[in-house]
Amino acid sequence: MGKTVLVDLSHPFGRGNPLWPSNGDFHIDRVQHMPMHYRLLQTFNDFHMHNSTHADSPSHVIPESPYTHELPLENYYGPAVCLDIPKKHWELITVEDIEKAADKVEGGIQEGDWVLICTGMNQRWGENDDYFMYSPGMSIEGAHWLVDHKVKGVGFDLQALDHILYTYAAQHGPGPYVPRIVDEYKKEFGHEPIEDYPEWEPVHTILLGNNVMGIENLGGDIEKVKGQRFMFCAFPLRWYMGDGTIVRAVAITDEDHINKDVPDRVYKYGVY
Repeated sequence: MGKTVLVDLSHPFGRGNPLWPSNGDFHIDRVQHMPMHYRLLQTFNDFHMHNSTHADSPSHVIPESPYTHELPLENYYGPAVCLDIPKKHWELITVEDIEKAADKVEGGIQEGDWVLICTGMNQRWGENDDYFMYSPGMSIEGAHWLVDHKVKGVGFDLQALDHILYTYAAQHGPGPYVPRIVDEYKKEFGHEPIEDYPEWEPVHTILLGNNVMGIENLGGDIEKVKGQRFMFCAFPLRWYMGDGTIVRAVAITDEDHINKDVPDRVYKYGVY
């Protein structure tokens, strides 16, 4: 048995951070800086909390439901499994995918577990169509399966808890926010995406509406722990009336359980 190690599962955030299509940019201003204030640097930050690696609160999608400050810290901590479920362009994560991947992890999925899903899309993190506009996502049936198995939370290395075509980037709510993906889908499949994805963010509602936590945009060194069981934490800011918050997602595990063939991930500032 080796020493305990912490594995970072978060993308960095800041100016130049990849953005969901409707999110505003980060604004970071130095209000005090070294040449003027000597030994003192302070910045003013204005940014959307649903950026980079973050946890949604039920109030994000469900009226009169808990805000971030109303959720206990225990919700953001616990035993976890990381399922290896590779997915590509617009594919859905099915119940069969979950069950097959869970069978390969020690102990499978147990009541009270966090279930982290690594599709490989975290490696495409950036302002590109692969990560955002062609994103795969969880099926409605898969979301119900997770609720039925009484998991504590679900995290994805994807742009949202929902498939991109269940969002207003396509044909829901005030959408289509990105009309070209509707046109591309019609060209590829011969019909409107809303015929295959008729509901607006159903996975958000299924998970958060049943007290299952949800984290989006997992990344960092997640490939080091896929297929493994470990302890997990992703603590929130203590944000009053928050609808979600950027988190620092971390796997706590034994060094002997790390996937050894995965190099440390290096992020270059402004390059993802």
